[in-house]
Amino acid sequence: MTKRRRERVSLSGDEEKDVLNQRAGTETFQGMASNSSWSEDNFSCPICLDVFNSPVTKPCGHNFCRTCITRFWDGQVQYKCPVCNKLFQTRPDLQVNTLFSEMIDQFRRSVRVTEQPCVEPAEVPCDVCTGTQLKAVKSCLVCFTSYCQTHLEPHQRVAGLKRHRLVEPMDRLEDRMCKKHDRLLELFCQTEQVCVCQFCTETDHKSHPVVPLKEEYEVKTAQLGKIESEVQQMIQERKLKIKEIKDTVELSKADADREIADGVQVFTALMRYIEKWQDEFNQTVKERLKSTEKQFEDLIKELEQEIGDLTNRISEVKQLSHTEDHLHFLQTFRSLKDPPSTRDWTTLEFLPPSYEMKNLCDDAELKRVQQYKVDVTLDPDTAHPKLILSEDGKQVHHGGVRKILPDNPKRCIRYLFVLARQSFSSGRFYFEVHIKDKTAWFFRSCQRVHQQRRCDQFDP
Repeated sequence: MTKRRRERVSLSGDEEKDVLNQRAGTETFQGMASNSSWSEDNFSCPICLDVFNSPVTKPCGHNFCRTCITRFWDGQVQYKCPVCNKLFQTRPDLQVNTLFSEMIDQFRRSVRVTEQPCVEPAEVPCDVCTGTQLKAVKSCLVCFTSYCQTHLEPHQRVAGLKRHRLVEPMDRLEDRMCKKHDRLLELFCQTEQVCVCQFCTETDHKSHPVVPLKEEYEVKTAQLGKIESEVQQMIQERKLKIKEIKDTVELSKADADREIADGVQVFTALMRYIEKWQDEFNQTVKERLKSTEKQFEDLIKELEQEIGDLTNRISEVKQLSHTEDHLHFLQTFRSLKDPPSTRDWTTLEFLPPSYEMKNLCDDAELKRVQQYKVDVTLDPDTAHPKLILSEDGKQVHHGGVRKILPDNPKRCIRYLFVLARQSFSSGRFYFEVHIKDKTAWFFRSCQRVHQQRRCDQFDP
């Protein structure tokens, strides 16, 4: 086999023309009298430089992979042949050259093409290879492209391409180039903390200290350990905060469940009390109504009795008015002159009875809260020296004289206060306080006792 030549037609300008002109006419079949005269060069697509895949022929006679020529024309305004530059007014219909396709199949069967190793995960792939990508051996800083050994050949042969700067394979070449000077970013500006090229050190960063990328890389790598430790610490702090929040949520759920259970008990008991109070209230109202009805019935009977007496008096008056016996008239008139004895009904007001519920409601509220009753006793160790406590710790009064008492860090010395022995942090509690012979007094809850032995953080 002859030495394999490969050129890339995706170049631009004069370099692209030089490469394509050298490829003109390589698809002709003249002189192929035997299989021994065939070379891979005769069956390579001028665009992808690989053996034809689904070859098609244009009106000018040149052959290309169907995919390659289609993509080439998709990016062009005018339709021309990449090899002979013949211009077509409309996009040509691509025809399949049956004979040429059969020759390619025969070539594939008769000639074994030696492939280069495929690219490994840590290696830079060739940007030109289609299908299976091969390992790149060089990167061009002018083309911004990485090439395998096969596709690098034009850069080693074509005069215009030989002037391009080749470096060891690099990925993301465009990101490694200075946007302003189109030069490789090889230095690091310590003032502005950015990567720069050699030209940058002579212009914008002229007075700034710069070091090679490798040197700054080693410095920053040493700092990664500290950064990782700080970030890890931040992660741990947030995990602890998450645990704290979750624990709080669980406590909230437990408190909510307890409150719901207490609420069920309270409302159940309250419903029983309400039913009981409703029965008692209904009974009271009925008794008052019954008493009122009896009272009014007695008044009606009394009125009816008076009406009867008055009716009889009217009959007597009418009967007397018809008598002509002067003596009888005068004797009887004396007894009829004064009206019969009756009550003065003009002073009486008949109003419906009032059914008061206030007393019943007050009793119900008292019974409801009394279910939370607790036993509270006063702590003499916290009492102000002027206060005197009873032996059972249930009573306290102002002694008027400051007593000399043993020093105790719990004793309130700033205010005339005394604390209870019992403490409560949550829930409901009920106890009664009776005040006597005092016009000014305070009853509050204390959240904590200050170190200076004074009660602090009072809530009314």
